[in-house]
Amino acid sequence: MTLHRKYLLALCLTTTLACAAPIPIDRVVAVVNNGVITEHELTQRVTQVLQQLAQQKVAVPPRAKIERQILDRMITDRTLLDLAEGTSLKASPEEVDRALTRIATQNKLSLPEFRLALEAEGQNWTAFREQMRNEITLDRLREREVNNRITVTDAEIVLQLANVHVKTQAKDEYEIAHILITVPDAASPEVNEKRRLRAEEALAKLRAGDDFAQVSALYSDAQNALEGGRLGWRGAAQLPNLFTDALPGLKPGDTSALLRSGNGFHILKLLNQRGANQSYIVRQTEAVHILIKTNELVSDSEAQHRLAGLRERLSNGAPFAELARINSDDLSASKGGKLGWLNPGDTVPEFERAMDALALNEVSPPIASPFGWHLIKVTARRDQDLSDERRRIEARRSIKAKKSEEAFEDWVRQTRDRAYVELRLEND
Repeated sequence: MTLHRKYLLALCLTTTLACAAPIPIDRVVAVVNNGVITEHELTQRVTQVLQQLAQQKVAVPPRAKIERQILDRMITDRTLLDLAEGTSLKASPEEVDRALTRIATQNKLSLPEFRLALEAEGQNWTAFREQMRNEITLDRLREREVNNRITVTDAEIVLQLANVHVKTQAKDEYEIAHILITVPDAASPEVNEKRRLRAEEALAKLRAGDDFAQVSALYSDAQNALEGGRLGWRGAAQLPNLFTDALPGLKPGDTSALLRSGNGFHILKLLNQRGANQSYIVRQTEAVHILIKTNELVSDSEAQHRLAGLRERLSNGAPFAELARINSDDLSASKGGKLGWLNPGDTVPEFERAMDALALNEVSPPIASPFGWHLIKVTARRDQDLSDERRRIEARRSIKAKKSEEAFEDWVRQTRDRAYVELRLEND
């Protein structure tokens, strides 16, 4: 008896031999290190991405091509998650809940309403939670393995501020999308030529009028390939010189020629351009806070309860600095919870929104952020001309962002190259 490759005919032994109903078997489409990616997992991700592309009104690519693109992304993610698991790095259920609540709030929904909306679109809630947990874990892995190792020297800041190339373009900000075709380290001439031809093919499709987001989904190796390759608004100082050399010759809607860097081949699309706001007058806020971190021993409800008790003591006249020194899990505890003068963007959005809504000397209710739960008190506000100081801060941030992006791409490629990967998508 010949069995179909996707089914196992279960045999039942009673008084005679009988055949049961076919039982579907989940085919393996890739082996990654000691684990596998199944056809069911791939199908779920493909369906999710196709739904997102349809919502964004992006022309849906051929399914076979996008399957390969998504599988490649899943393989990369799996190699990174294996690394995280090997070092006991994993997002807690509380962190996942807070992230999902933030997404629901951004969509003006409660968490239960958000779940119902996703399930109405055919998405599995458990799988969505797991995907969110993986994204948080990968963000923390990147922070640990890449971002925390990036240093910016005073000499680099001085050089950037003095760089005529940056100064002449400092007033420009660009909204761009980006396609990256990577070339492995020490690639042979044959591999390099194959990757160049792939990049040329992508560029030819764009020149023929194909949608950039669709071409990105099909061809790009960048982490945001399935999100249309959008990089958002970037100041000229935040972009590699390779990009800033190409952008001045483009008008909004134009696509660059093929650009070559150490990482591979790049294609840019200029979506929009504007003059940056050169005013350095900003509203600063002086604040203090108490932080209770959540973990396996301290739940969200317990952290809220503890902070509610501290808030009651503050309303009865207890000194904020004393309670912060005794109770706060933040490094600022030794300074009585003082955060100093904060500029817009210095804190996470949840903290900043709550802080900005407070009157002077008002103490907030317990506020959740990715770091835990806070009590916040605003002690003063002022409008400040930061001038050179702000330029130095922006220079440091842009240098670190640029270094981080380049280091992250190199690190991901090297981690992927070290992994054992066996593709079985074409096996019939």
